[in-house]
Amino acid sequence: MAAEGFTYGGQTILSNPIFVETILPFLLVFTIVFAILQKSKILGEGKKQIDAIVSLVVGLLVISFGQATGIIVQLIPFLAVSLVIILVLMLLLGSFMKGKLEENLPKGIKYVLMAVVPIAVVIAVMYITNAWIYLYDIIFIAGSSNLLTNIFFIGIVIGAIIFVLVGSKDSGESKK
Repeated sequence: MAAEGFTYGGQTILSNPIFVETILPFLLVFTIVFAILQKSKILGEGKKQIDAIVSLVVGLLVISFGQATGIIVQLIPFLAVSLVIILVLMLLLGSFMKGKLEENLPKGIKYVLMAVVPIAVVIAVMYITNAWIYLYDIIFIAGSSNLLTNIFFIGIVIGAIIFVLVGSKDSGESKK
């Protein structure tokens, strides 16, 4: 059974485009930038006013560009669904383990999650920004033979350099 989209016919203030495309992205960006500035203390310690002004400027700049706001609005549902999936996974794993989940979670699962999550985010961003289609067109449609040949030879050169560097370190250590 495929997942179907939920349709709601009514309008609320939360579904108003001004709220969704302006206020919420501004608050999100402002809060994240402010938190990063406070945590990193880049602009100095105890400089909440300066951090707030910089966060305000960054938030206003983001909402002034429709493309940036569009990316944020499209990424948030992906974030929400991903967090729900991870929550369900953790609940299921936690139901079979005693004690704290992070202490009993097998390292393999931790590493798989640490690898899959960034890959999923990159794929989602590429899909939302249409970079996925652009990359597909470059690799498989227009001029694919030249691009793939260049990538292949660059890979060979990088592999040879790594082989020579690793091989020279091993042979130098064995002579001692």
